[in-house]
Amino acid sequence: MTSSPSPVHVIGGGLAGSEAAWQIANAGVPVVLHEMRGVPGVKTDAHHTDGLAELVCSNSFRSDDWEYNAVGLLHAEMRALDSVIMACGDANMVPAGGALAVDRDGFSQAVTAKLEAHPLVTIVREEIAGLPPENWDNVIVATGPLTSPALADAILKTTGEESLSFFDAIAPIVHADSIDFDIAWRQSRYDKEGPGGDAAAYVNCPMDKTQYEAFIDALLAGPKAEFKDWENVPYFDGCLPIEVMAERGRETLRHGPMKPVGLTNPRDPQVKSYAIVQLRQDNALGTLFNMVGFQTKLKHGAQAEVFRMIPGLHEAQFARLGGLHRNTFLNSPKLLDRQLRLKAMPRLRFAGQVTGVEGYVESAAMGLLTGRLAAAQALGRDLAPPPPETAMGALVEHITGGHLEGSKFQPMNINYGLLPPLEAPKVDAEGKRIHPKERGRAKKRLMSVRAMEALKAWRDRG
Repeated sequence: MTSSPSPVHVIGGGLAGSEAAWQIANAGVPVVLHEMRGVPGVKTDAHHTDGLAELVCSNSFRSDDWEYNAVGLLHAEMRALDSVIMACGDANMVPAGGALAVDRDGFSQAVTAKLEAHPLVTIVREEIAGLPPENWDNVIVATGPLTSPALADAILKTTGEESLSFFDAIAPIVHADSIDFDIAWRQSRYDKEGPGGDAAAYVNCPMDKTQYEAFIDALLAGPKAEFKDWENVPYFDGCLPIEVMAERGRETLRHGPMKPVGLTNPRDPQVKSYAIVQLRQDNALGTLFNMVGFQTKLKHGAQAEVFRMIPGLHEAQFARLGGLHRNTFLNSPKLLDRQLRLKAMPRLRFAGQVTGVEGYVESAAMGLLTGRLAAAQALGRDLAPPPPETAMGALVEHITGGHLEGSKFQPMNINYGLLPPLEAPKVDAEGKRIHPKERGRAKKRLMSVRAMEALKAWRDRG
């Protein structure tokens, strides 16, 4: 008679931790879910209840369109893997057009009830202060952006002081195929070669004086996001929001991240640009470019409008918009292996936002995956993550090494730019010509179909 596997311990009862616990229990492995909310005197600044999977900000899981939207694709992949978060979201949805939005109280109550009713799930209300006990040999840390100070300090001591970030200062990221290269050009400042020998590592978007002045006006007038009281986000000189720099003087940006020196427009080499916005390749696939020095507090709607004033970016599609906020996350490419285990202490896996993904669904997806990986380990089975052609696998690639060597790792929402690229089709399934403006949409559908096929093949093998 085979002995039952040792329990897996999951720290944190948010979306990632709840999903991880559900997947572990459904695999036939006992799980102990540790949640500090509900302990007298212990609370976070953002949560209001002690329910599992409480939604602290929006009640939206964003687009539910699996064919043409990357987050909708992630929904579909999670449903195919029996996600408790998606099941409870679907059961508690409220009208939101093409998005999946939920009744937040009903949703949290449903997730809590499902886990409480599962015979292999034990929920313990306690704070894990510091590293988990040494006899816990299979642990998932899913503590989110509000990781308790004691646990954060313990992780720092284990991994090194530069391995845990507490603030995001993020510049917008643009899909490469939406940049207009009839205006923009590739060149590094002074044609200086980088470590890879590339003297054209940057994309340059030129501005004349009139365009620059209009851009500064729009930047200063745009609505800004306010920090929450508990965030206490500091400004550092190296990551000042661009609008804060502009407030210091209209010429500040032109002598900072938008300086035109060392760059020559090949289309008009005799005319010096008044200012230049540079974009730097952001991922190994070369599908995403980061707007250098453009971290910002502008509200998202205003960002898209203002940044599309930049020549060469008038039709820019953003993989993510900029921001500056409190967020605890690991330098995952350095610290985690492809099983999402801490290299310095492999008994610990990490899940959710602390790994460097953004968004409810992305966090839950990483909980789902770590749950399956931890359960496989408990059962003595080998399980690789899903392939990078899937949305879930693409997130794993991003957080374990998809960024460029030497660049600062930053959290990311799921987007098609993280998946291996496909050529945009020119004809449809019936051989009819696809209008050039519709080819990008057709490409997204092909990538989504490819992802679902790859995900189901991975699921059936596992």
